[in-house]
Parts: sequence; structure tokens; C-alpha cells
Amino acid sequence: MNLQSLVEQATQKENSIVAVAAAEDKEVIGAVSMAVEKKMAEFLLFGDKEKIESVIDEVAPQLKSSHDIKIKHAFSPQKAAELAVKAVKENEAGALMKGNVPTAVILKAVLNKEWGLRTENVLSHVAAFEISGYDKLTFITDAAMNIAPDLQQKAQIIENAVSVANAIGVHLPKVAPLAAVEVINPAMQATVDAASLTLMNQRGQIKECVVNGPLALDNAVSLHAAEHKGIQNDVAGQADILLVPNIETGNALYKSLIYFAKAKVGAIIAGAKAPIVLTSRADSAESKLYSLALAICSATNK
Repeated sequence: MNLQSLVEQATQKENSIVAVAAAEDKEVIGAVSMAVEKKMAEFLLFGDKEKIESVIDEVAPQLKSSHDIKIKHAFSPQKAAELAVKAVKENEAGALMKGNVPTAVILKAVLNKEWGLRTENVLSHVAAFEISGYDKLTFITDAAMNIAPDLQQKAQIIENAVSVANAIGVHLPKVAPLAAVEVINPAMQATVDAASLTLMNQRGQIKECVVNGPLALDNAVSLHAAEHKGIQNDVAGQADILLVPNIETGNALYKSLIYFAKAKVGAIIAGAKAPIVLTSRADSAESKLYSLALAICSATNK
């Protein structure tokens, strides 16, 4: 599986609607245009109507005659975020996408106790990478939301990632809790948490996946490295999901893959009542398209 096949999978889903908060953004409209062209979804575009129309004129004039978009005026980015979240809450849309609005603003709307999308689970970032030389997608979590998750939060982060993997057809994914070493060292909390997560999985507390760690990155993704070190288990060398111990590790790994390995990526926020496309303004329209595909496939799994 690669990201293009994920796009094709998303186009097979029926009645997909995405609510976009503050859609007056060139890259967002570019991604919306690509998605509409592929008949992937319909879009509710919330934001300054005049500015959205101006961006459409500049970036994707063919959208002006499309029946797959509806522009909903909002007098501020905060109001656009509120209206987009409410549209998802009221089942007018199955996924939420961040436009030209600060992350803090849209998350405040998502977490609103009265009309937001919060659940009992933590929200976590799930990224699906297409890396040259690998014949499957590699998931990395959590590179953007949770700064230093504790054991229970890590368990929920795994559950969120497994749910996303399941939604796109990766069943019983192999999860590697990453650390610097493979042995348990009480002075290294990542190794202690990894061992606990492995045991929780074996006892049925973390379901629908196989967890085994701690594993260093090389031994999680390379069978050769794992065999060379004599590490033999169901996850070593063939991990589908890489659970990072903290946001610094995740951020560095995420950006290393993009800038050094030229990997392609789609990413969403999971754990809410609907998937959230919360990409960076620096992300390309192509990356936003992959993220939309991941969100659409995840939304239909709810």
C-alpha cells in the first residue's frame, strides 16, 4: 500500500463530506480542488466568503461551477472554526480540516464541552509515511500533540493509531514503542513504558494489534538490524506503527523523513468524534490531499 492507493480507496467511499475551517488558503483550496477532481469528497468551506472566492479564482477557478463545494460565510477565523466543528458535530460532515486558522483556535473549538468533538480518549497525531524502499506505509505517532505522554496516554495513542490503521486495511498492525535501547532500564522511562505497553497488549488491555518493545528505531524497521542483534519477536524489523516516547523525538523523526528521505506523508488528529486534518501551513497541497484521504477513510470506520 502507498499513499496513492489510499487516495483511490478514499474515492470509493460514498457521501464523504469535509468541513473546512477558514478555507481562505491557497494550499487548502489546492487540496480541495484535487480532491473534488478525483471525486473524493464534497466540501463545506467556512470562512470569509469574499476571500475564499478570491483564492478560488486564483488557484482553482474550475471550482466556481462545482456542485461539490459550498461556501459558508464566517466573519472571523474563530467563528469559522466554531461553525465547521458544529457541522461535524451535527453530522453534516464526517471530517474536519484546518484552513488558515491557528491550531490553538481550532483545537479550542474541537474541545468545547458543549458542542465540540471531544471523547474520553486523548487526541493524538497519526502520520502515514510512504518511504522509498518500503513496500508498506509506516505510521508515526505522536509527533505533534502530546508533549510527554504518560503510560496511560501512550496506550490511548496506540489505540488511536491502530484505529486509523484498521480503517485503511492494515489489520493487527505491529506496534514498536521506541527507545534508545532494547533492554529495560529504570533510568530510561521510555524503556519501562515500552515494556508495560507490551505486557498490557499481551493481557488484552490494548487490543487489535501486536505490541513489542522497547525497540530502537533500526531494530523496529530493519529485519537485518534485528537479526544482527539477535532480536526475535513479532514486531522487530517489521513494525507498522512507531510509537515515539515524546514530542521531540516524534518531531525530529517526522521532519527527518520529509527533508532527508523525501518521504511523502498524510496525517490526521485521531481520538475525537471525527478525524481532523490539522496540517501545517508549510505542507504542500499534495500532502494535504493525502491527509484528506486518510481522514475520509478513517471517518467511514466510525
